[in-house]
Amino acid sequence: MKNQIHKIIYIWALLLPLLAFQASAQSTVVTGMITDAKDKDPLPYVTILFKGTNLVTRSDADGKFSISSSEKQSQIQFSFVGYKTKVIDIKPGETQNISVKLDPDATSLNEVVISRGKRPSYKNKGNPAVELIRKVIEHKDANRMESYEQVQYKQYEKMVFSMSNLSDKFKDKRLFRKYQFLFEEQDSTKIGGKNILPIYIEEKISQNYYNKNPEKNKTIVLGDKHVDYNTPLIDTKGMSQYFERMYAHVDIYDNNISLLSNEFLSPIAGSSPTFYKFFITDTIKTHNPQLIELSFIPRNNTDILFEGKIYITMDGRYAVQDAFLTVNKNINLNFVRAMEVKLDFDKAPDDRYYLSKTRLLMDFGVNKNKGGGFTGERTVTVKDFQINQKQPESVFQGGKMVVAPEAEKRSEQFWVENRADTLSPSDLKIYKNIDTLSRMSSFKKTMDIVTLLFAGYKDFGPFEVGPVNTFYSFNSTEGLRLRLGGRTTPALSKRYYFETYAAYGFKDEKWKYFLSGTYSLNNKSIYAFPQQYIRGSFQRDTKIPGQELQFVQEDNFLLSFKRGENNMLLYNDFYKVEYMSEFENHFSYNVSFRKWTQRPGGDLYFNNLVGNQLNTIDHINTSEISVALRYAPNEKFYQGKIYRTPIFDRYPIFNLRYTAGLKGVFAGEYNYQNLAGSIDKRFYLSQLGYSDVTVEGGYIFGKVPFPLLTIHRANQTYAYQLNSYNLMNFLEFVSDHYASLNIDHNFNGFFLNKIPLLKKLKLREIVSFKILYGGLRDENNPAVDKSLLQFPVNSAGVATTYSLNKDPYMEGSVGLGNIFKLLRVDLVKRFSYLEHPVVSTWGVRARVKFDF
Repeated sequence: MKNQIHKIIYIWALLLPLLAFQASAQSTVVTGMITDAKDKDPLPYVTILFKGTNLVTRSDADGKFSISSSEKQSQIQFSFVGYKTKVIDIKPGETQNISVKLDPDATSLNEVVISRGKRPSYKNKGNPAVELIRKVIEHKDANRMESYEQVQYKQYEKMVFSMSNLSDKFKDKRLFRKYQFLFEEQDSTKIGGKNILPIYIEEKISQNYYNKNPEKNKTIVLGDKHVDYNTPLIDTKGMSQYFERMYAHVDIYDNNISLLSNEFLSPIAGSSPTFYKFFITDTIKTHNPQLIELSFIPRNNTDILFEGKIYITMDGRYAVQDAFLTVNKNINLNFVRAMEVKLDFDKAPDDRYYLSKTRLLMDFGVNKNKGGGFTGERTVTVKDFQINQKQPESVFQGGKMVVAPEAEKRSEQFWVENRADTLSPSDLKIYKNIDTLSRMSSFKKTMDIVTLLFAGYKDFGPFEVGPVNTFYSFNSTEGLRLRLGGRTTPALSKRYYFETYAAYGFKDEKWKYFLSGTYSLNNKSIYAFPQQYIRGSFQRDTKIPGQELQFVQEDNFLLSFKRGENNMLLYNDFYKVEYMSEFENHFSYNVSFRKWTQRPGGDLYFNNLVGNQLNTIDHINTSEISVALRYAPNEKFYQGKIYRTPIFDRYPIFNLRYTAGLKGVFAGEYNYQNLAGSIDKRFYLSQLGYSDVTVEGGYIFGKVPFPLLTIHRANQTYAYQLNSYNLMNFLEFVSDHYASLNIDHNFNGFFLNKIPLLKKLKLREIVSFKILYGGLRDENNPAVDKSLLQFPVNSAGVATTYSLNKDPYMEGSVGLGNIFKLLRVDLVKRFSYLEHPVVSTWGVRARVKFDF
C-alpha cells in the first residue's frame, strides 16, 4: 500500500507541470474596474460571472475585480441592484483588462425602493439601505442569545497558526534542511499563499450554560488539546491566551468587536450609519424567509472598521442570517495583510437564529504585499443548541469557567466522537510534527538563540544567564557598573527556583548583590497561573529614591542616560520573606515581612537638628509587615515558562496594600502604617480609540522621616513612562497623603486618518494628562519639626525636595504614535511648580511600543 501511494505521488509529480502548462494555455483571466456610467465613481460589490458558468466574484470596495477560468470563456456578465445588467464579449483564453460602466436603473424590491444616486452625494436620509439597517439595529436585543431565559450548547474551537506565504527559496534554506517535514502546500488563492509551515494547533470542547434572570454564565471545558513546545520561551497555555485575545469571540450584535487589541465598530452598532455606507446589493428569494444582501464599506477606509456583507431576514425579525466581514487594504492596522470573518447562523427551536459557526482568519506580515508572514485561523462551532431548559443551581457553582480534571488527557477516540468539524489530515499531522520538532537538538539550539534575542537570557539547561541589558550601565554615583546574574529554570526543578546577581560600581568601589530562593507550593512554575509560593531573598543595591524596586534590579543600559542632576541614591539592604497565593477568580494576596536598612549615597545626606547642632545619621532601619491584595477579573497573560506579562484589557485591576512599621522588631526604629490603593482600567470609546486610566491614593499614619514618606514617581530619563511624572525630578515631591489621576488616551488615528496626505503614514494621535494632589501633616514636616531628617539641598544650599501644598502637580502631553509602526514620541508640558530649581517646562520623550 505504501509503495502504491508513493507511485501515485510520483505520477502526479510528473503530470502536474504538464497540466499546469495546459491550463495556462487555455485559461481566461479578466481584471478591471467598474464605475457608474453617469458620475464615473467606482461601484463596490458588483456581481461578476462568466456567462453560462458558476464562476462568480465581486468587485472590491474600490470597484476593482479579477476573475479567471481554466477554460476559454467568451462573455462576462455584470449585475448590481439599482443598475442595468451588462454582458460584455471578451477574448477567450487570454489575459485582459477592461473598464466597465453600468447604467443606473431604479427598481423595487418588495416594499423597499432601491435607487442609486451619485456616490459623492451619499446620504442616510431616504436611503433604503440605511432604513433597513436601522430596522436591524431596532431588533438587535430580540435576536441576541441573551433574549432567551436559558440557553445551553456544546462548543468546539480550533485554532491553527502557521508561517505563511513562504517562497521555495525560503523553504530550501539551510536552516530548514532538517525540518522539511513541517512544510505544507495549500491552494495559492487562499490567504497565506502556497507554502505554509504550521507551528501551533489547539482544540477545545466545552459545555456552556446561560441563565438570564439572574444573569449567570458557566463554561465547563471537557477537552483541551494542543501542541507542546518544550522550550523556556514558549508556553503553550500562554500562547493559547494570547491567541484568544487576538482572535476573540466575534458577536456581530455587540456594538464593538474586539480583535487584535482594537475595537472594531460592528456594522449593526447603533452608530454604524454615521461611520459606514450601506448598499442593498441583492435579494435571495430561494431562502425561507427571504433574505436581503446588505453590503457596507467604511466612510473613511483607514478607520478601524469592517467592510463586507450581511444577510437580513425579511420575516419581520430583521435578524442576521449570515455575515462576511473583512477590512480595507488601507486600514490603520499594523502588520495585517488580510482579515476575514465568516459568521453562519442556524435556526433555533423557536425559528429565531443563533450563531452556529464562526471562522476568523488573519494574515500578518511586515510587508503587506510580499514576503513571508503568519496566518492564523480560528473556527468556533456550536452544536446541540437548546433553549429555555432550566438548570439546577449547582451547574453555576464554582466560578464562570471550570476545566474538567481529565480535559487534557482525553483519548483520540474522544476527539473523533466529539469534534464538531472533521479535522483534516494536515491539521492532525501538526501534533506529531511539533512533538518531533521539540525533541530535535537543532531546534533547541535555535530556540536558545531566539530566547537570548527576545528575552535577554542565555539558556544552559538548569540555569540561564541574563538579562543581557543589565550587564552594563552607569550613573554619577557608581560610575561604570558591571553586573552578571541569572536564574534557575524548570529543567532543574518546578518547585525550587533560585535567582542571583552580582554587580560592581567602579566609582564608589562597592559590590552589590542579590540572592533569592522560591518554593512553589502547587508544583507549577512560579510564573504560571495561579501562583502559590514562598520566597526568601536578600538584596544589597542602590536605587533612586521613589523608584519602585522589584525583587530584581533592572539596570537597563538605555535608562542610564538621564536629564538634569541625578546624584542622589540610596544604598539599601533588604531581607525579605513573602507568601504569595493566587486564585482561579484572579484574586490574589501577598503577605511579606521585610527588614530594610537605608544609607544615603552620592550628594544625599541624612541630617537632622539636635538643639542648634546639625547631626548626620549614617542609616535608618525599618522592619515592616505588609499585606497586598489584588483583584484582576478576567485577566489574561502572555506567558512563558519563566515569565508572565499581563495583557491589558477593558477589565479593571484593583490593588490595595497595607504596611505596618514595627519599632523594636529586628532593630526597627519606627512605628507607622501605610495604606495605598489603585484602580487601573482601559476604557474603549469605539472609533475615538481608548483611554488608560489610573486612579491612585495613599495615607501614612504616624511620624516618619522623609525616606519613608511616599516619594512620588519621577522620571529623568528620555523614555516616556506611563506611570511616572515625566517632567518631575527625582526626589522632588514627598507626601504622607495623596491622590492622583492619570489619563492616557490613544485616538488610534481617528483625526489623522481624515487628512489626505498624513493618513498614508498611519500615525496615531495621543494625549495624556496627570494630576497629583498631596501634602504633609505638621508631624512629618521637617520645616515644623527640626528633629526629623531634613529635606535634601543641592550644592548651593537650595532645597530640592518639597511637599505638595494646596496646588496640585500637573503635566500633560500630546504625541504621535505608530511612527515606523513601533515608536511613540510625546511633547510633554509641565504646568505647575515651575519655580523649582532645575525644572524642565517642556520635554520630548519617546517610547517603543509594538501594537497592531
